[in-house]
Amino acid sequence: MTNQELKEIYFGAYSFRETEDGYLQAFQYTEAQMEYFRSAFDFWYDRCIASTAKTLELTTDAQSISFEYRFLWEGSQDSFELAVDGQICDIRYVKDLPKEGKLIWKLPEGKKDAVIYLPSDATVLIRCCEIDGSWTPAHKNEKVLWLGDSITQGFGPLRSGQTYVSVANRLLNYDIINQGIGGYVYDKKSLMKMEGYTPDKIIVALGTNQFGCETMKDVEEYYETLIGIYGDQIPILCITPLWRGDVPDGLPTLTRFCSSVKSIAGQYPNVTVADGFKLVPHLPEYFLDNLHPNGLGAEVYGRNLVETIRKLGF
Repeated sequence: MTNQELKEIYFGAYSFRETEDGYLQAFQYTEAQMEYFRSAFDFWYDRCIASTAKTLELTTDAQSISFEYRFLWEGSQDSFELAVDGQICDIRYVKDLPKEGKLIWKLPEGKKDAVIYLPSDATVLIRCCEIDGSWTPAHKNEKVLWLGDSITQGFGPLRSGQTYVSVANRLLNYDIINQGIGGYVYDKKSLMKMEGYTPDKIIVALGTNQFGCETMKDVEEYYETLIGIYGDQIPILCITPLWRGDVPDGLPTLTRFCSSVKSIAGQYPNVTVADGFKLVPHLPEYFLDNLHPNGLGAEVYGRNLVETIRKLGF
């Protein structure tokens, strides 16, 4: 398979770059956005070029898929994962893999839908993809731009196929670009026109990292900028923060912040607000650290989000 053919089954990317030795790197941000993160904060920059929510997706009768990989950067060590017909059936943990190597995935007989999830909190390049059968790219639904912080990027489950975005999208089948970044906040400076890309829908899941702010100016300016770029016809879903069990004394402040976000976002006719407090139980059993949903919490979050999206008609 050539890299051009690989791009046909490679989802979650805004653009691609090929290295001199033939590896393909995918990006979810524009060059201008990445340059902003580079100048703003190394922590954000490292994560803006991660392989967040990138997947290889195809319908095939093959019994084997393989590719060579190379890590450029690693944050939390999550995983590569294979799903066949919506069921996770193989997991390769980053902690068990060398920095460069080859992964071979065995598939069952017959025609099936296959998805390979790339690590969420690492930057991975791939090349020399081989498929021992016929294949067609996956057919996707609406194009959705997903904006968020570490929870949206995927930290918590420590598994790329088990992030809440991955769980939800196995049911929704959106064609997503996930611009979640660990530690991120409502920051209008990161919102820039992405030439050649117009989403059908936008999902915003921010605020967890700034609920104690003195004013709501950043939130106000964020939605003003977002609407200014994409207009008032593209549906936008605002998900308010989930919970902060790590700062129980701050819950009244978080509750007030969520109420303010609802008021600010809800004033726009194309913005629908989902109450994050209702998406994951407020119990430590559902969280890695009383902040980031663990595998169980992400499963519940993703499925409840799908139900909410369908109830709201988003």
